[in-house]
Amino acid sequence: MPKIEVYSSLFCPFCYRAKKLLKQKDQDFEEIDVMAAPARKREMVERAGGRTSVPQIFIDGRHVGGCDELYALEAEGRLDPLLQGRAS
Repeated sequence: MPKIEVYSSLFCPFCYRAKKLLKQKDQDFEEIDVMAAPARKREMVERAGGRTSVPQIFIDGRHVGGCDELYALEAEGRLDPLLQGRAS
């Protein structure tokens, strides 16, 4: 199972949607609340190439983007291979 990290905040509807998709796919993930841990937000911005919005999602250290990008991967049929360690 891949290591999935989701930088999020409590009242973010996009974070909710992204986490919902991952849960539907029976994926465990580490949720990092950037509001509760401001130092982690700085970490997120650095890892995400300057992106400051949440969610920012990483799968096995690879930045896949936010909620829209996660759903785009799903629509293109590229999310499952990524979650199975067969990145395309």
